[in-house]
Amino acid sequence: MEKTFQEMSLRQFQRRFRTEADCRKYLFKLRWPGGFLCPVCGHNEFYDLPKRNLCQCKACGRQTSVTAGTVMHRTRTPLRTWFWALFLLAHDKRGLSALQLSKKLEVSYYVAWTMLHKIRRAMAQRDAIYDLKGMIEMYDAFFGSGAGSDKRGRGTRRTKVVVEASTQEKAVKFARMHVLEPLDQKTVHQIIQEDVAPKQTIKTDGWWAYDVIATHGHHHIPKSYLDPKDEQHLRWVHILISNAKAFLLGTFHGIGKKHLQSYLDEFCYRFNRRAWEGQIFDHLVAACAHSNGITFSELTQ
Repeated sequence: MEKTFQEMSLRQFQRRFRTEADCRKYLFKLRWPGGFLCPVCGHNEFYDLPKRNLCQCKACGRQTSVTAGTVMHRTRTPLRTWFWALFLLAHDKRGLSALQLSKKLEVSYYVAWTMLHKIRRAMAQRDAIYDLKGMIEMYDAFFGSGAGSDKRGRGTRRTKVVVEASTQEKAVKFARMHVLEPLDQKTVHQIIQEDVAPKQTIKTDGWWAYDVIATHGHHHIPKSYLDPKDEQHLRWVHILISNAKAFLLGTFHGIGKKHLQSYLDEFCYRFNRRAWEGQIFDHLVAACAHSNGITFSELTQ
């Protein structure tokens, strides 16, 4: 489980992060909660180089920035702007578009778009460390419009998304979504390997691609969700699909296939922490502090 943080109001945020130094100090604590450790030799003593915002290892001389290896690596955007972006994103349940964020922070659309996508990458990496357990529902949905969207069911050309819901005590505990093409046994095999803990119970519909689930040692329950004898079969994934589509249409007014995964990662991250809404800011900073950096060219390729 993730660390429990205190809820933070706007006034508390303003008092706590008045300067760049305040932000840097907090990021330092998140990166090295037990004290500084050199990423090269593991030594724990360092010289502080405040004018250059660096820590120099006393053993090997390696100079390390507190933002190195985070989503803020080599950023030209002030840390206070990053922290404001994280705070605003955390306290708006509907999410923020790049245009909205650029206006709120008075930065360019390009800067706002890049920040948001880097943060969403951190969200995805944070959720990836958790395995799905319990009674798991799995189903595929179709997002977007475009050519061929008039076709129904799995014959559509809309973007295919596999939705997973780990349920416990008649509620969804954890959700995950994957954009994929095509939906076949190979892609289902990969998702099961990456997401699901060993020997779980997985409910799906009768689509042939899901037959591979049993070969992983899981208990597979394939059944049509339209079966009148079991109206609860796959109930939760359908609720998730409906909520995800409302999230995308309400804030972003539809998303193209290229970046759909990023927005679904944000939806799942928010959903999985819905019980800790007041703590999401701290969780987001922690996720960004422990997430690998990514460049603008990698985001757009």
